Amino acid sequence: MDAIGVRLRALCGAALLTLGLQACAMAQEQIDPQAAYKTSQAAIGTAPADYVLRDRSGKAVRLSSHRGKPLLVSFVYTGCFQVCPSDTLLISRAVMATQDLLGTDAFRVVTIGFNAPFDSPDAMAAFARQQGITTRNWEFLSSDLKTVLPLTRDFGFSYLATPKGFDHVTQLTVLDRSGRIYRQLYGDSLNAQALVAALRDMDNGVVPVPSGWSGLVTRVRLLCTVYDDGTGTYRANYSLIVGLLAGASILGSVAWMLASEWRRQRKQA
Repeated sequence: MDAIGVRLRALCGAALLTLGLQACAMAQEQIDPQAAYKTSQAAIGTAPADYVLRDRSGKAVRLSSHRGKPLLVSFVYTGCFQVCPSDTLLISRAVMATQDLLGTDAFRVVTIGFNAPFDSPDAMAAFARQQGITTRNWEFLSSDLKTVLPLTRDFGFSYLATPKGFDHVTQLTVLDRSGRIYRQLYGDSLNAQALVAALRDMDNGVVPVPSGWSGLVTRVRLLCTVYDDGTGTYRANYSLIVGLLAGASILGSVAWMLASEWRRQRKQA
């Protein structure tokens, strides 16, 4: 990992899956971390084209169909047996912790296979099952040979074929509701705290919550929880809860005293 925090994951333990003449010509090279970071950051503020991908059932899905809510996008190749699964598990833990805090409908998640044509709908479905991904609003999509290069370029995602798999950036892209890239997260920063911060910053420091009872519950969670770096989840902030209860108790006592005094004065009048 370089000083900027871009984690390049190489040699994922799969047999070489060729990606055309370009991959063959570059098979012995490695990604330049600084160049990969610049490429990734340069995509911020741009909107990827409205690509047509395929879901796990083979149905065509437009990227624009996910607009209207924040979207998290990651890239994997299904022939990887070590790094891509561990990265997906890392993202899964962050996603579940964030959904527990904000609700399952607060954002959507998409994982795209970049090793076309091998990352087929069936292969992506098998990959999702192997990683135990059953999280709501998380799709696994396939690209094709014509789409994969411009798609990954639009997201600022760098990868390179090697004799043992692919050298690529561990990257999670956060898109805003209009489909523009808002933030790139890398490596160890892929956690619930970073996701909540990105969603909060996207709306000028305020995380949108639904109306009604579910919105009230979300507000209470935001107020009364704190991120636990050790577990990667949000836990109850008991000191704050005790303080709130103590404050409520004091206010209740003052209100009772005022009401009692008001009743006493009325009786004397």
